[in-house]
Amino acid sequence: MLPYPAATTREEKMNIIHQMKDRLLQLHGNDILAIGLYGSIAQGIDGPYSDIELRVVTKDGVSLPGHEFIYDPFKIEIGMVQKGEIFKAASSVDDSWAITAGAYVHLQELYDPTNLLEEIRELPLQVSDEAIRETMREFMIWEPYETMGKIRNNVQAGNLCYLPLGAKDLTWQTAKLIGLANRTFYNTRAKTLEESLSLESRPSGYDELAQLVMRGQLLQIDHLYELCERLWTGLNTWYEKMNIEYKSKELPF
Repeated sequence: MLPYPAATTREEKMNIIHQMKDRLLQLHGNDILAIGLYGSIAQGIDGPYSDIELRVVTKDGVSLPGHEFIYDPFKIEIGMVQKGEIFKAASSVDDSWAITAGAYVHLQELYDPTNLLEEIRELPLQVSDEAIRETMREFMIWEPYETMGKIRNNVQAGNLCYLPLGAKDLTWQTAKLIGLANRTFYNTRAKTLEESLSLESRPSGYDELAQLVMRGQLLQIDHLYELCERLWTGLNTWYEKMNIEYKSKELPF
């Protein structure tokens, strides 16, 4: 077995974080409006091998290069974004909102003389119900409907090797829809399925399939296909209850 890199302490991480903050301000101080820490470290749920993720907000019109690198043993991501761009991004909704919005909501101040990060943290919470519903309508067409079609096609063709992958895709896509429907963002990708099971609004058939995926028990193909079909029925019933119509009754052109 290959050896793991040496584990690091939170104190070691915070030391390098503040070194980078000071270095960035030294190099670009006049152009930087705020520096925030996000991800698992910002939430205090990081492990010894967690990434270090920084968001640097610059003045509008100032474009600085971002960085993604290994500073042994740390994996570090420094995203540079102009003020107008981050306000727009934090206010927008897409199918990954439940996973990505936390990167704005959990921003922890490292440098924020004008309380800019406080404004940014509020933006994902202000998205409209209409925007959420429209995103759910569009995403159902883009991903789950297509995934279920692939599952059925491959089962009919006897290509059962695809089914575990299709089941995982359908489960992940449904977890994103559950986050949207509950206006809730997940704390980390690693616990998305686990956290989704605690949310109030979920389609029938989701829980058992999600639990199988989390346990990696995907080899009983007949049972797995049955659960996919059960979830698909539950998804459509769930959408009907929310009055989200994603099927067109006539051509859109």
